[in-house]
Amino acid sequence: MASEEGKRCVRCGRWKPYAAFAKRRSNLDGLQRHCRECASDYHRKRQENLGKKVRPKAEVPDGHKLCLKCGEVKPWSEWHRNATASDGLSTRCKACRAVEGRAGHLKRQYGLTEAERDRLIAAQGGVCCICLSAPPEHVDHCHETGRVRGVLCFSCNAALGQFKDRPDAIRRAAAYVEGIAWKPTLVAPGVYQLPS
Repeated sequence: MASEEGKRCVRCGRWKPYAAFAKRRSNLDGLQRHCRECASDYHRKRQENLGKKVRPKAEVPDGHKLCLKCGEVKPWSEWHRNATASDGLSTRCKACRAVEGRAGHLKRQYGLTEAERDRLIAAQGGVCCICLSAPPEHVDHCHETGRVRGVLCFSCNAALGQFKDRPDAIRRAAAYVEGIAWKPTLVAPGVYQLPS
């Protein structure tokens, strides 16, 4: 039975608003016969009777959701949108998705796990291989072979990229910075030779 305000659940017998019922196109009103709460309880009991592992039901306040990964209840603002989900939100919070995204990027791009990357950083003494001062955050690799060379700070990694990983250009840059490429050389007293 349905009315303008809502519908009666056939399992619990209570009147509830239409939003409390999941969609089902084959029914005349386009909604399930059982409310979402009753359908969830039925599904949970059925899974338990089949001997399957069932997650304990958590009490979550309105405007919040339980993250299946970290187990924390967080406000909706801490979730990415997912149009295909029943509640319109992702199954994992933004923080958990970010951690998974970083780990997935390391594995896809460099074939490394986070533990392997951390061992590389420890072998470098916890600092960038080039400047020896900044914390290493970016995995550096050879663009031709794909071999991982080390973990660099942002600035050093960007500098290698600007030099297109060309050792000859990097050597010329080092000579320039040291003054070898542009300093005049004293040939005789008062006579200087400019670099060609």
